[in-house]
Amino acid sequence: MKRAFLLTLILTGVLGAIQTARALDYPLPPQGSRLIGQNQTYTVQEGDRNLQAIARRFDTAAMLILEANHTIAPVPKAGTLITIPTQLLLPDVPREGIVVNLAELRLYYFPPGENKVQVYPIGIGLQGLETPVMETRVGQKIPNPTWTPTVGIRKRSLERGITLPPVVPAGPNNPLGRFALRLAYGHGEYLIHGTNAPDSVGLRVSSGCIRMNAPDIQALFARVKSGTPVKIINEPVKYSTEPNGERYVEVHRPLSQEEEQNVQTMPYVLPAGFTSFREDKAVNNDTVQQALYRRAGYPIKVTSGQTPVAAKTSAVESAQNGSPVNDEASGMTQ
Repeated sequence: MKRAFLLTLILTGVLGAIQTARALDYPLPPQGSRLIGQNQTYTVQEGDRNLQAIARRFDTAAMLILEANHTIAPVPKAGTLITIPTQLLLPDVPREGIVVNLAELRLYYFPPGENKVQVYPIGIGLQGLETPVMETRVGQKIPNPTWTPTVGIRKRSLERGITLPPVVPAGPNNPLGRFALRLAYGHGEYLIHGTNAPDSVGLRVSSGCIRMNAPDIQALFARVKSGTPVKIINEPVKYSTEPNGERYVEVHRPLSQEEEQNVQTMPYVLPAGFTSFREDKAVNNDTVQQALYRRAGYPIKVTSGQTPVAAKTSAVESAQNGSPVNDEASGMTQ
């Protein structure tokens, strides 16, 4: 069986205790700055039955925890000290409405008139049914949605021995959860919605829609108005020159087109302006290369003359009796 599919089965098939998710609220940094938050550490406990349960506790994605810890098992042993990647660079886009970065499995919401951003983990389209990059808006708010499986979804379910009804009524067993935001894109087929399968959030498992934890979509639904702008991007590499002169690079594993692809080594497109950024004398290009190769999913300081460490590592917060805890990149294109 293919490795990516196996990993998805492990993460979704092992049932953990459902933790109450909540948005990660960050104060907005000043204009010219994109660095927010700081990483945490956590010691895996006996009751933590999979990474999804741990991820829900911190309202992050299991895939992001896998990126940050690299060699961790999908079902880590009790006593394992792991990094929770809750420090990040804001995407280099206007700070308004909803912004989704598919490559990092995160949704950002910038509440109007408030000096903060809310960050949520999401599930997105699987290979062959990718969530498209787009600029659109919230076209409709749908409480208690019903679900009408498409012909393609019903066919794929039949191949797995599951016969779906023509319509699934609203309720706790509805795959769309209790709230949905229809995007004004195409024929309205793309939704941001809840799910009755919490372990699917943070993975590539949908038919193109964006899934959220039930408490997260409920909170977002209550705040977002119809007409709110929505921008969906796919940018695995983010970088920033901070007002104090520090330089950071945040690199995520790119989204593969096929399950067989190794996302740790497959090529990706670097953002516009990245070449100029890395050629600046204030940037340590060797450290940049290490960050591009490692793909750790959290900001790495790449300022010249400094050790390649995560930002503010000395100030990492321990969530539970823990303590804080790179070669040439191949195949990058611009």
